[in-house]
Formats: sequence, C-alpha cells, structure tokens
Amino acid sequence: MAARGGLTDGVEQAVAAAFREEWGRVVATLIRMTGDWDFAEECAQEAFARALERWPDAGVPRRPGAWLTTTARNHALNRIRRGATETEKLRELATMTGPQEPPGPGGVPDDRLRLIFTCCHPALPIEARVALTLRTLLGLTTGEIARAFLVAEPAMAQRLVRAKRKIRQAGIPYRVPAAHLLPERTASVLGVVYLLFNEGYAASEGADPVRVDLCAEAIRLARVLHGLMPGDPETAGLLALLLLQDSRRAARQDAAGDLVPLDEQDRERWDRRAIAEGVELLDGALRRGTPGPYQVQAAIAACHANARTAAETDWPQIAALYGRLEAMNPGPVVRLNRAVAVAMADGPRVGLALLDTIEGLDGYHLFPATRADLLRRLGRNEEAAAAYREALGQARTEPDRRFLTRRLHEL
Repeated sequence: MAARGGLTDGVEQAVAAAFREEWGRVVATLIRMTGDWDFAEECAQEAFARALERWPDAGVPRRPGAWLTTTARNHALNRIRRGATETEKLRELATMTGPQEPPGPGGVPDDRLRLIFTCCHPALPIEARVALTLRTLLGLTTGEIARAFLVAEPAMAQRLVRAKRKIRQAGIPYRVPAAHLLPERTASVLGVVYLLFNEGYAASEGADPVRVDLCAEAIRLARVLHGLMPGDPETAGLLALLLLQDSRRAARQDAAGDLVPLDEQDRERWDRRAIAEGVELLDGALRRGTPGPYQVQAAIAACHANARTAAETDWPQIAALYGRLEAMNPGPVVRLNRAVAVAMADGPRVGLALLDTIEGLDGYHLFPATRADLLRRLGRNEEAAAAYREALGQARTEPDRRFLTRRLHEL
C-alpha cells in the first residue's frame, strides 16, 4: 500500500507539472480545432482527469503533453459525433473563427502564440485581456483570477463570458497577426504581462503590498513568450526586467510585513540566480541593437542589481536611462522616476524642480510621497509633513500607510 501511495503521489506531481507546462498548449490546440473556447477548456479538463485515473496503472507517458492533447482531441471528437446539433454549433463557431492558415516562412507554428495574440487583441478591454490570458493560457480558475484582482467571482465570470462573446461576435481571428501588425500587437501582449507583474509587485489594494502568485504567473507567461519568440529583443527584455525586479522580493518586506526601501534592503537576500539570468537575457537582447522600453527598464534594474551596496548605485547612469525611457515612452510615472534618479545623482533640489513640472498624477500616492522625501532631505520638515499626510490619504494598502506614518513620525 505504501508503494501504491508513493506511486499515486508521484503521478499527482507529474499531472500537476504537466498542467503547468501543457494546459495552454492543449487548450490552444482544441480552440483551433473546434472554435469553441468553453468546449476546449472542458475537453482539456477531461484529459487531465483521465490522466489522474490512468497514469497510476499505465505509468506517466514519455511525452505527457502529446498524450494529453490526443486524449483531449479524441474526447472532443466523441462529443461532436454524439449529436448533430452540437456538431452544427461547433462547425458554425469554427467558421466564425476563420480558417487557420499555415505559418509563413519563419513563422512559429505554436497554437499558444495564436492564443495569446487572440486573448490580447486590441478590441478587448485591457482587464479582459489579462483575465482571458490567465484563464486560457495558464489555466487559473475563475475564482483564482477574481481573488487576484480583488473582484467578486460572478463579476469575473461575466468578464470572461463577455470577452469570449466579443471574440466570437467580432470575428477576431485566431492567428498571429501579419508581419506589419506584429510590432503593435506584440506590444499589447507584453503590456498585459507587465501589467500583471506590476499588480503583483506593488498591489494596488489590500493588506499585502506584494502578490507573489501574480508575480510568478507573469514570469511564467514571459518565459512562454520568450520561448515562442526567442528572436524578439523586447520579449527577452521583459523577461529580464521581471526576473531582476523579482530578485529583490525576499528583501522588500521585514518580518512584520512592512516595506523596506531599496537603500535599506539586505542585498544578501537578493536572488543572485535570478539576477544572473536577467542580466544574461538583457545582454543578449541589447546585442541585437534595437533597444526598446522593456530593455531600458531592465538595464535600470540591472544597475540596482549589480551595485554591491546602496552607496555604489550608479545614479547618473540610471538618470540617463530614465531620460532615454522618457523619450521612448513619455508619461508622468516615468518622469516621476526620472526625477527621483536625478535627485539621487544631482541632489534633492534639482530633483524637486523636476518634480514640480509633472502633471497628471493626482491621486497617485507615490507623487506626494516622493515630494515629501525630497523636502525632508532639504530640511523643509513642515512642508514634508504636509506632503506625507497627503500621501497617507491616497495610499491604498496597509503596509504603504504604515511606511508613510513611520516617515511622518520620524520628522
């Protein structure tokens, strides 16, 4: 019995590993085959259920993904053959999705790539793109996605239903875009992954400022994309950025769950393996000679990661990189970060002057918090205290509020 239990445990682990690696591929194949997103997910779920039943006796297949895809496909075909009505429905949906042309020269014949480009079509609202990507490519349940974004499960279910209906009714094609549309659409895909990571790295609401689960899923998605588009430097740059940022996770909070500023973090707790991988990816991307916003942000993160101490941080280089980023991707948050870097490189007075030129950050608590910090460094404590109070009124997580309260008391 013990041996049997051990075998079952091993099988369960193998199925769990196959789920992480193969869910998106199996679902994507079934969507291409049937044109029905819900039906594809049902057939994929049935395949994994059968794996749990059969693998303990038959053993784990040498190629689990192929076994699961074949099982899901056969289940779909059996379901379709059972009734003319269902057959007509699936044929109609497949027609609306459109024929799937073979990839052109240099194309990537991977259904997951078609799937993520469909999930991230510009016609869908950004929140729907994120939810649909998590559901279909990574296999998160509706409840898990709802908890990730702090909404009720029925509301998230409706969001997913509306997104799938939009794809069907608008005839959004299930394919990788044509070459001339690829840069624009790839940016949308990468933007979804980046948004997901940012929500995990600095949660917008709730008791915990760091959502490890969201960070992990974003990195996992970025790895999938990099594997599917290894020649795209911005995809490599995004994965490098996420790894470099996430490498500091263990040092970002103390034992009480309070935020630890970058200059006070214990750098011995940074993940050196993630840093090494991120730097290697960044170097490879930059050698292609087409730097983009994610590569520049990864270069900024690498400057922090390579500094042995906070005092050794190359702030002039970081300020210059933020200047480059602002030219590529202008916006008030980028300007805010550049002002911080300039303040560190050239002094708080220069940074404050830049800060005073920024507009469009009303309600963003890091804006008055940054102003408060620069005023504090200039010895203008009364103005700093007022800015800290303003930031406190805008902060939405308990650790942020505790950090700002502590800074206010230190004045």
